[in-house]
Amino acid sequence: MVSVSEIRQAQRAEGPANILAIGTATPSNCDKSMIKKRYMHLNEEILKENPNMCAYMAPSLDARQDIVVVEVPKLGKEAAVKAIKEWGQPKSKITHLIFCTTSGVDMPGADYQLTKLLGLRPYVKRYMMYQQGCFAGGT
Repeated sequence: MVSVSEIRQAQRAEGPANILAIGTATPSNCDKSMIKKRYMHLNEEILKENPNMCAYMAPSLDARQDIVVVEVPKLGKEAAVKAIKEWGQPKSKITHLIFCTTSGVDMPGADYQLTKLLGLRPYVKRYMMYQQGCFAGGT
């Protein structure tokens, strides 16, 4: 019978961990606004579809979270595709996915949704860091 330490040793990579590429993505409506730094961007379409965003004492957090849960994985895919292209290797060689967001808690999370959008193997090790605020947004 194999011991726990033997299993852990077999799962370890040889050599130090490396980040081989990083991709970023920004919603298209933010790129065109010409504002260098912003914290949230709402356009007329978003406001019409989500009237609670501007209504006094309305549950606007729920409306924002509903948008984020759908849009964050899409932005993640856009960023990941750039990183994979820069890396220059097939997606089948991806072993780990680290996903960090300032908001958008959902289960299963954005990391899981991203693995599906990218067509990654289901056993890719995923690390999800939710609610990291400015720390995640600035790194």
